[in-house]
Amino acid sequence: MKRISTIKNQASVAAIGAVLIFAGGAMQPAMAQDALPTSQDTTDEADADGNVIVVTARRREENLLDVPIAITVYSGEALQQAGALDITDIAQTTPNTTLETSRGTNSTLSAFIRGVGQQDPVSGFEQGVGIYLDDVYLNRPQAAVLDIYDVERIEVLRGPQGTLYGRNTIGGAVKYVTRQLPEDFSLRARATYGTYNQLDGVLSLSAPLNDLVRAGGAVARLTRDGFGENLTTGLDNYDKDIWAGRATLEIGGYGKPVLIRISGDYTKDESNPRGGHRVIPGLLSGAPVLEDVYDTRGALNDPAQHVDSYGLAMNVSAELSDTVTLRSISAWRKDETFTPIDFDALPAVDLDVPGGYFNEQISQEFQLLYESDRLSGLVGFYYLDAQADTLFDVRIFTTFPGLTAFTAANVDTETYAVFGDFTYDITQRLSVSLGGRYTWDERSADILRQNYLGGGSPFFGGAGIPFGSPSTDFDGAREFKKFTPRGSISFQPSPDHNVYASYSQGFKGGGFDPRGVGVNAPDLNDDGVRSDDEVAAFLSFAPETVDSYEIGYKGSLFGGALNLAVAGFYADYTDVQIPGSVACEVGGLPSFCGIVSNAGKAEFKGIEGEANMRVGRDLFGVGDRLNIALTGGYIDAEYKEYVTNIGGTPTDVAEFREVQNTPEFTGSATLAYSAQLGEGDLDFSTTVAYRSKTFQFEIPNPFIDQPGYATLDANLVYTAPDRRWSIGLHGRNLTDKEYKTSGYTFVVADPVTGEIPLGANGFPIPTLGPEGTLTAFYGNPRQVFITGTIEF
Repeated sequence: MKRISTIKNQASVAAIGAVLIFAGGAMQPAMAQDALPTSQDTTDEADADGNVIVVTARRREENLLDVPIAITVYSGEALQQAGALDITDIAQTTPNTTLETSRGTNSTLSAFIRGVGQQDPVSGFEQGVGIYLDDVYLNRPQAAVLDIYDVERIEVLRGPQGTLYGRNTIGGAVKYVTRQLPEDFSLRARATYGTYNQLDGVLSLSAPLNDLVRAGGAVARLTRDGFGENLTTGLDNYDKDIWAGRATLEIGGYGKPVLIRISGDYTKDESNPRGGHRVIPGLLSGAPVLEDVYDTRGALNDPAQHVDSYGLAMNVSAELSDTVTLRSISAWRKDETFTPIDFDALPAVDLDVPGGYFNEQISQEFQLLYESDRLSGLVGFYYLDAQADTLFDVRIFTTFPGLTAFTAANVDTETYAVFGDFTYDITQRLSVSLGGRYTWDERSADILRQNYLGGGSPFFGGAGIPFGSPSTDFDGAREFKKFTPRGSISFQPSPDHNVYASYSQGFKGGGFDPRGVGVNAPDLNDDGVRSDDEVAAFLSFAPETVDSYEIGYKGSLFGGALNLAVAGFYADYTDVQIPGSVACEVGGLPSFCGIVSNAGKAEFKGIEGEANMRVGRDLFGVGDRLNIALTGGYIDAEYKEYVTNIGGTPTDVAEFREVQNTPEFTGSATLAYSAQLGEGDLDFSTTVAYRSKTFQFEIPNPFIDQPGYATLDANLVYTAPDRRWSIGLHGRNLTDKEYKTSGYTFVVADPVTGEIPLGANGFPIPTLGPEGTLTAFYGNPRQVFITGTIEF
């Protein structure tokens, strides 16, 4: 085996919330219609202030209206006005999108767009939605819940992306773009204080070293007490304790033909373990369900929760001529995460899982961009070499004293790709785009599973000793190759309207299940000895693909008073990769096994829209403005085929399965009012966001699935003349709605229908650990905070 390196206190908010609601303030969504800084002089699509909206969705600066892609854009200014805290906040106002902190973690991201995503964070499983930090693809979800500071914009692209971006992503992409350093000296400071003793500080500094070179950076300290308490350890639960920083050196740009941007970032997260809330009593101990959903009783706190994430990147852009630009994106990233997860959320070691994630990646991307009067586009090359090591114990001491199943899974990815995408203007009104990508993926895996008795594994400081031979001792590799095309046609009857239709194919390579048990592989030769090929076939799963079709309209009407974006889509999703875990027996002992499969086929169809309306200006003659912003998404997501092995017989159970983390309806409505106050501006806004019922897993579970719910946010911000300083009062989830975002379950369910029978005590029957595991994790409760900013 390869060497695997180791490396409430809540203030009263009722009165404040009432004031915000009465004032008409809540979180304003930073929609596609919000402004991005631009120097273009054009009458193309503009935001509520008349500023042109420029995006780089197709790797070149374009007016948002001209881009035949479903995209939502959040400017840094809009995020600041809304009091956004981290990247998950934008999902409230982005149609058909789910971004949430993964179960049992503080900084691992689960992302879904239009039904496609991945919530399993262990090595071997790739994300369905690509997360990009300054054009660098983040290969793993650990440390991907990016805090929002010093950001220029965030772009959310829905649908497969592969002909314009370095890594092929089957569901969509989220681009987090930090600010370019200004030409002049700049010093910004931001401080926040709020409920649960939230205390945040961000300091950004930039200075020119000469006419060509600029240096700058930002440091952030983000803290908060817990929303609840661990009643066993005494630690705060759902707290926040983060140090983060970025440093940047820029050479050229601002009219120069070459821009070199060298950047580094570091995040250190020492928040406490995030414990789940049991939704059923302890089936052995009788421990009651806790009243506060943010409280927990899990005793596991070794290793201590800790995340280190850091990286270096160099982005180079060189204008070789008036029509040709060469870009290079070079990056190295590394993160180390220790996460103790107490699945059963009780003091006993009933199902305790200390885990470690160690990821490292090197990537290189080259792009050659061409732009003339009628033809524009790019060709590119991408390379990624990534190592993902996942190590964890499964400790079930209440089932068998000192019994531990230890897993060490090193899954490496090496991928090459060439891609291209070009747009040709047939006339001033009609244009066509064609693109394609060829991807080579090689996935290699080194997986060890070993039972221990007498305590946990030595890797996590346990006193256990090996029991029997390894149930998995596997070393193998597989290659996956695929060509994926894209095409679109766009018609603009006038500069203010764009109708388009597109087709794109997405692809995600296969891999190996790190939780799989090699001794459970079928012996096809009936000789009692499983060959390496038989084990490899049992542990591996095949690639998945999606064919996505979209028609859309974007328009700017009534002189820019109404901006619209509407898209209808259909996606045919095949060989869907569905990881999962179940209770099992290994060597006669109870254990925890992976059951990854390519379930079959799914079909997604839906519609989504965004609108921003300038309802009135100078309503009261004080330079005031009233705006209404609406977003909405509908998706009919269903499995057409879902084949699983039941009693040795392949059985299609599609009619009893649901698409996880994909609510049928998502929507938001924002009412915003702005007025001059003296020489400054006073902005009020209020946002209601709604999500319909969400299934946490493919098998419906009424104990942890989340019914439909709405949240109410509010903002009241004063900005001084020349924007030198501002102060804002922000309220999040003002109705204090309790809503589940994820969960764990290990209880008996009917293998076909998924129905959960109840035992004689009226509660589910456990399959792993006598206490039973049905725990839920919740979104943030009501928060109110004040933020002050100052700029020199």
